[in-house]
Amino acid sequence: MSWQIKQLAGSLGAEIQGPNLSSPNDDDISKIKSLLLEHKVLFFPGQSISQEQHVSLGEHFGQIEDHPNLKNPFTDYPGIFELAATHGGVADEWHTDITFDPSPSIMSVLHMVKCPEVGGDTMWCSLAQAYDELSEPMQEMCQSLSALHDALPHNRPDKMTIHPVVRVHPETGAKALYVNEHFTRRIVELNATESDALLNYLTSWVKNPRFTVRYSWTPGTVAMWDNRCTQHFVLNDFSGERIIQRVTIMGDEVKAAREPRWAPYVRPGSLSATSRHDRQLALYLKQKSDLKQKSA
Repeated sequence: MSWQIKQLAGSLGAEIQGPNLSSPNDDDISKIKSLLLEHKVLFFPGQSISQEQHVSLGEHFGQIEDHPNLKNPFTDYPGIFELAATHGGVADEWHTDITFDPSPSIMSVLHMVKCPEVGGDTMWCSLAQAYDELSEPMQEMCQSLSALHDALPHNRPDKMTIHPVVRVHPETGAKALYVNEHFTRRIVELNATESDALLNYLTSWVKNPRFTVRYSWTPGTVAMWDNRCTQHFVLNDFSGERIIQRVTIMGDEVKAAREPRWAPYVRPGSLSATSRHDRQLALYLKQKSDLKQKSA
């Protein structure tokens, strides 16, 4: 059967009819990879895949890993993470998956097992277009900065890393913003109030409807998205059950558009009440320094 490809929005997203994802061949995978680079998020409605087939599909794209923080009480199948909405876990903040890891997620493959008749849509945004539409002075500044990410939403603020504010996609060469409201805590080179101002602006900017696509689910749909250049958000506007199963391809190497121009900012002088704004960054820098000294 020939593939039917329908672009869903100007910035990103395509719905694809035709391929059978329960047993894709090499040509199918090659075509999907190409379409994913073009559209950033793909939707395949009407699929019927088992958990074994789901994992096998993900393995065509790289190394699958279990979630680093969250336990999975709903299924014990290796490599699959399940979220059942009646048990909480609706990801209703804009985020890119697992950016608190030094080598975060490359892409995700989701199977919509069960969804409500109304509501529970998911939105994605193009971080490449969001970067492209910044003014040149803002692009220039953002390329020279980095940001601290942590797993605080998973009750693991100790799991931290620093990524560039602007990254380069390893396959397309496109520049993309790489901060999100869920996991990004601080612009490293700015003081705390400056960081709040810029980070709030950037995390609001990426939500511009011009950069987004919204998808209404049907049971059985498989979605794939490129975590290197997108964020996503679940609309928590439904009642009833919503069950998704996801495999995550890890091992991304985040390359900066430019190395930071300035040293990390930690408030100088004696400690005071306002020092709390720098505490986590100071802790991260100390941990890195201690590790460097041990390995020397």
